[in-house]
Amino acid sequence: MKNINPPGLFDEQFQLERLTQLKDPLVKLEQYIDWKIFAPILDVVFNKPENHSNAGRPPFDRVMMFKVLILQSLYSLSDDAMEFQINDRLSFKRFLGLKSSDRVPDSKTIWKFRETLIQEGIIEALFYRFNQALDDQSIFAKTGQIVDASFVEVPRQRNSRDENDQIKKGQTPESWKAKPNKLCQKDRDARWTKKNKMNFYGYKNHIKVDQGTKLISTYMVTDAAVHDSQELETLIDKEDAGQKLYGDAAYIGQEESIEACGMQSEIHEKATRNHKLTADQKAKNRQKSKVRSRVEHVFGFMTNTLKAMTIKTIGYVRATAKIGLANLTYNLMRCVQLKKKVYAVFLG
Repeated sequence: MKNINPPGLFDEQFQLERLTQLKDPLVKLEQYIDWKIFAPILDVVFNKPENHSNAGRPPFDRVMMFKVLILQSLYSLSDDAMEFQINDRLSFKRFLGLKSSDRVPDSKTIWKFRETLIQEGIIEALFYRFNQALDDQSIFAKTGQIVDASFVEVPRQRNSRDENDQIKKGQTPESWKAKPNKLCQKDRDARWTKKNKMNFYGYKNHIKVDQGTKLISTYMVTDAAVHDSQELETLIDKEDAGQKLYGDAAYIGQEESIEACGMQSEIHEKATRNHKLTADQKAKNRQKSKVRSRVEHVFGFMTNTLKAMTIKTIGYVRATAKIGLANLTYNLMRCVQLKKKVYAVFLG
């Protein structure tokens, strides 16, 4: 019979030290972010009578559970996979502040925690709380802003043309009402659109990015059929006054909104059938592209690292929460890249 050596007293410590030497990214994420800044918002939500119960086991720490959602977003994990990975990976346990002997949240607990945040609509509040901490420490460069939008696809619906027509009118097909299980699997908020001869189905993540730091300063989620330019007024405001605004040709015609915010337009110019761009206009577009292209790095990270450009949620509310968490996760990781420590600022 093969002898199995019992684990040594310091084996776990040695493994964690080895993970640190291998540049575990979660070590820096823990080092640079003061997670207590999110606690007040979480406390308000979970101290509500309808979200608080003294029955059963003591609840998990709220900030720790929020960090679980960030891990999910960072590694694109389902609730079941998240439960398994917390149990399996020492790096996850260390990041969450759990010892090997500690109880680990199961998939249902993770789902319920996230669902509470969604129903209370505070994902956006958590995003802006983090940005407030960035602003308090003057981390935003505020030398210019870049606007852009990208599709976030959801599983495609196999509906008839008549069903799609009813959905666009805000109606629910009668045949679906008789089948609740089918109805709950139908996304009635997502929309089809076409770009560059390619079809997309889902939503759009409209973002405004700080030119100097590539941090997302604000965002808006719409269905995929909404044109990029329609959300510009939502993204920019008078606090951006004095800054240049960069964007592709989709934002042409929004000069009035840009001027109303006191910004200087650096939107790409576009040729028309009867008016070709001059050599000077082409040269200016190339200069603008050098700045505007920085926003592609943001969407590149979301595509390649977060796998956030395809989601499996149903409905606008959950899609908005999922996209909002991805935007927040990006900003967290970007702060690590910038080596900017974000801590709580308490004003007495």
